[in-house]
Amino acid sequence: MLDPALKSAAELAIGHVFQDEALLEMSLTHASTAESNLKNNERLEFLGDAVLGLVVVHMLYRKYPKMREGDMTKIKSHAVSRETCAAIALQMGLEKHLILGKGMQGTRALPPSLAAAALESIIGAIYLDGGYVAAETFILPLIEDVISKAAASGHQQNFKSVLQQYSQQEFDATPSYRILDEQGPDHAKCFKIGVEIAGRKFEPCWGATKKKAEQDAALSALRELGLVEEEDGQLRVVV
Repeated sequence: MLDPALKSAAELAIGHVFQDEALLEMSLTHASTAESNLKNNERLEFLGDAVLGLVVVHMLYRKYPKMREGDMTKIKSHAVSRETCAAIALQMGLEKHLILGKGMQGTRALPPSLAAAALESIIGAIYLDGGYVAAETFILPLIEDVISKAAASGHQQNFKSVLQQYSQQEFDATPSYRILDEQGPDHAKCFKIGVEIAGRKFEPCWGATKKKAEQDAALSALRELGLVEEEDGQLRVVV
């Protein structure tokens, strides 16, 4: 049984008051100190990983109704990665509350993999203690900013993807790209590419490569469609 002071400190850091104290203790117990494999946090980590993935996917589905499955998959992979989970765990100071074996006690820095596992095991414990809503309430404040930044970054880097997503949703059509002109020697050609959607042609763009010209042409189309905002020199696509 956890010391009452340790229990209170852990719950304060986590932001959830456990009805079942045993779940909290198990979620904080590393395999290096457990008496048996069934009394450490590995099974809770397994469960928490699945719950985290579900909450992230649920949020993406709700918040970005026009986002393609492929883009959601990329953002989800980043949001649930070991690196992201470890960073969140360390920001929360979870390492201060873990129950570690003697060989790991006094370690200056918690290994990222162990920090990530701690976060996932706590998510699993909260899910068992309070259900999906409790787990979601715990996860969303920690992960929303990560997801929003990943989504915004993806939009800035792949205007073709955003334009295709929007045109399929709004016009039931896929953008068509055409090379309208080429200039320069074979080893240093520039390409003029235009994009057309459902019969509507948009301002073409030049680029040092076909890929760059297509991206710029897609951005040009997004501008004409009124989907691009600029603030402090940064572009933002609004879809």
